[in-house]
Amino acid sequence: MSVHCAAISLLSLSLKVSLCSINEATNKRKFQIRVNSGVPNKFSAEFLSHDSPEPTNKPCFCGRRHLIEAATLGVTLFPFQPSAATGPYSDYTAVLKKFHPPRPDWYEEFYAGVMNSATESYEAEVATYKSQIFSNLKGKGQRILEIGIGTGPNLNYYASGSDVEVVGIDPNPQMEKYARSSASSAGLSPSNFEFIQAVGEAIPLSDASVDAVVGTLVLCSVKDVDMTLKEVTRVLRPGGLYVFVEHVAAKDGTFLKYIQRVLDPLQQTLADGCHLCRETGNNISRAGFSDVELNMTFLSSATFINPHVYGVAYK
Repeated sequence: MSVHCAAISLLSLSLKVSLCSINEATNKRKFQIRVNSGVPNKFSAEFLSHDSPEPTNKPCFCGRRHLIEAATLGVTLFPFQPSAATGPYSDYTAVLKKFHPPRPDWYEEFYAGVMNSATESYEAEVATYKSQIFSNLKGKGQRILEIGIGTGPNLNYYASGSDVEVVGIDPNPQMEKYARSSASSAGLSPSNFEFIQAVGEAIPLSDASVDAVVGTLVLCSVKDVDMTLKEVTRVLRPGGLYVFVEHVAAKDGTFLKYIQRVLDPLQQTLADGCHLCRETGNNISRAGFSDVELNMTFLSSATFINPHVYGVAYK
């Protein structure tokens, strides 16, 4: 996740010349919409540790939230939601396999390495938009969850404060060493950063336990977009922010949309499940946030991975 798309895949390189005229014609266009919706319904689920098939604590029926034991995940930054014995996710390993089928170790390592070294041009172009939306976290986001943290390219935008605590989740465990390096480079104390192997469809944190959720180029590759967004709203505190950048399908009837439809199956195979034709902006708009600021732009470095939506959603 996090830049798990072919903006950095070999497909981008092979088609960049043929599609540059499309991007140049549309790159100047930029749109903004604002969506207001009702308060989301509470989405409640209970989870267990990502690496422990049996409960480390018996669930507290008085309703208190527990911290996951240090023996399981080390220093815990956020309240952890344990699983009841009869819960649907009593074995989090099964959850991982359901939403992110196991990949060979060499593939996970290779993909993590590519993510760490082949995204410079994309990150340089998207920096202006990221700086704009991440500025909303200053002074507001003390406890932050990043879904699909990948190698941690976003940490430099929001993790420099001494009081900021970050938990990053990603189904690829090989991302951890790169994410920790990025956290260190951003000035984030090791004690204030935690990496958990987990999926967005089943976030192993308690209800209303974070001030902000960050997600960039991750909803393209999750198995269930709406379920992931329900989890985002669940873990956010009232008044919390969801900061996002996602690529979405091109407009129907355009040559770019035709190319996306043709390449979509191959893209999913080569780019760790990334979908080219998702209407992710619509999913975010109807996810139950009280307010959504949604912007759209085209990035020349992303070739057929266009357009992009970016913005902030409020709980």
